[in-house]
Amino acid sequence: MDTISFSPLALFLGAGPVVKLVMTLLVLASVWGWYLIAAAFMLLRRMRSQLLQPGLDAASFAARLVEVPHSRPASRAELRRAGNRILRAAQGGLTDLAVIASIAPFIGLFGTVWGIMTAFTGIAEAQDVGLAAVAPGIAEALAATAYGLAAAIPASIGYSRLGAAFAAFGADLADRIDSHSSPAEG
Repeated sequence: MDTISFSPLALFLGAGPVVKLVMTLLVLASVWGWYLIAAAFMLLRRMRSQLLQPGLDAASFAARLVEVPHSRPASRAELRRAGNRILRAAQGGLTDLAVIASIAPFIGLFGTVWGIMTAFTGIAEAQDVGLAAVAPGIAEALAATAYGLAAAIPASIGYSRLGAAFAAFGADLADRIDSHSSPAEG
């Protein structure tokens, strides 16, 4: 009796071409998602250290946010616009994380359906409903599902955590803007 390996690589190598393509897309999506998560957390840490450090005086704070002539201080509205621009740019990768979290399970499901069809083809070709006829197709199907979930779950968690972290940073930045400008400047 042949031994069956359930390692991700063995399941990939044993899959048919369509399921291999599905798995490859899901691995690429997962790698891209992890990159986006790491890059966003590093960017958030850098922005916090540059813009929210204690003791940063109003002029230095304004200079970090917006380019204004030295003859006048930045208005509250200019600071808010600059802060919003920085936040929008920093949150750019969140959209990709949401897409990965949303579509990876469906791409995995497509691989699952294809694997089940392969299992039925195995039954038809062998004219047998034994385990040997259906196991390869079922293994493909389940592996595609696992790959889809492995891409989607971290992307979903990253999206949620980063969304909350950026919202907190935005609130802290708004508080800092308000503390560095007077109501008459708004």
